[in-house]
Amino acid sequence: MTNVVSRDRETLGGTPVFAGTRVPVRNLIDCLEGGYTIDEFLEDFPTVSRDQVIAFLENTKAELELAVPA
Repeated sequence: MTNVVSRDRETLGGTPVFAGTRVPVRNLIDCLEGGYTIDEFLEDFPTVSRDQVIAFLENTKAELELAVPA
């Protein structure tokens, strides 16, 4: 997921951000929790691509499936 999310102490003190941006991943989570759509998130944060959002969600889903046995 390194091409989707990056973490660097020089960028927002090490907060995980979408790679190539200064947009924290937490912003996506907060927007989705607040009822916003992915399109609305992308309108508010145009430096993040749809591919990054989808890859982040798919990777997170896969990690959860591995971490939580059925």
